[in-house]
Amino acid sequence: MECGTTGEAQVHVEAVPDIVYGVVSDVTRMGEWSPETTKCEWLDGATGPAVGARFKGSNKRGPARWSTKPKVVVAEPGREFAFEVDTDVRWTYRFDAEGSGTKLTESFEMLRDIRWYYAFAERWVMGIKDRRADLERGMAETLQRVKQVVESESSH
Repeated sequence: MECGTTGEAQVHVEAVPDIVYGVVSDVTRMGEWSPETTKCEWLDGATGPAVGARFKGSNKRGPARWSTKPKVVVAEPGREFAFEVDTDVRWTYRFDAEGSGTKLTESFEMLRDIRWYYAFAERWVMGIKDRRADLERGMAETLQRVKQVVESESSH
C-alpha cells in the first residue's frame, strides 16, 4: 500500500459516544474484538488513553506473529481516539452522536509507503492478496464485536 491509502468501516452502536469511547480507548480490551490483535498493554507507566501514551500490541495472523508499540496521538473522550504505529500507519476511531446512540467509525491511513518486508510477509507468509480490502473486512468485524460488547454491557 502506498502513502495516503485509507480505508474505513462504520457501525451504529446503541450507546452514547462517551460510553463507546470508554470501551474502545481501553486498549487492554483490544484482543476481545480485533481479528489480528491478541492483546495490548500500556507501557512506561501509562494507565489509559492520553496523547503521548504508548502501548504494546501483540498480533497474530496465521503463522505470523508480531508486536508493535503504537503511540496515542488523539484522546478526546466521546469524540476521537487515534494512535500511530511507528511512522507507518495511523488508526482512528471517531464517535459521532446518531439518534440515541453512536456512529462508530474506524479508519486507517498509510503515513508512508509500506515497507517491502511487510508487503512480502503479507503476501507470502499470511497469503493476503489485497491488504486494504483485508483491513476493511477486519475493521468491520472489529466494530461488530465492539457493538455487541458495548450493547450487552450497557443494557445491564
